[in-house]
Amino acid sequence: MTIHTEHPFDTPDEDRDPVRRLRGRIGGAVSLWTSGEGIERVGLTVSSYLVATGDPGRVVGLLHPDSDLLDALVETGTAVVTLLGARDERLADVFAGVMPAPGGAFRLVEWEQTEWGPRPSHATSWMGVRLDPGSRRDVGWSVLVEATIEHAEVGAEDAPLVHRRGRYQHPTA
Repeated sequence: MTIHTEHPFDTPDEDRDPVRRLRGRIGGAVSLWTSGEGIERVGLTVSSYLVATGDPGRVVGLLHPDSDLLDALVETGTAVVTLLGARDERLADVFAGVMPAPGGAFRLVEWEQTEWGPRPSHATSWMGVRLDPGSRRDVGWSVLVEATIEHAEVGAEDAPLVHRRGRYQHPTA
């Protein structure tokens, strides 16, 4: 058995798309977008999003075009966007589809149903959003969506979970 310092099947940097490599160096705070209710709940880990202040505030996100979350967001018109902390790595991986979750992703933590969708009960910073009609459009390999922030809660600041260059990072400040 050989122990690799890198993933043995990763494409070498020089063969990767330079725009994706550049985007990976920007990094971003990891969020969990959830929508639906009961057995119809779905979620997706998202680190490509932007929050714009204003009255009302807005959020713009890049979502996977084949994700169940995108379908639910379009159907329900609402979602919860939760900022994830360092302790939420496994939760982020499961909702990103890179780690299995026997019994389903929604069994990992306790959930509270809000009028915008489910949110992890331990989450202290989150927002309830409503999809802007007609805002969905293809951008690169993603779908850009715009939503109005109808509710925002800012709790005690946890150490943020940041994704950069394909890995989670734990900033100290």
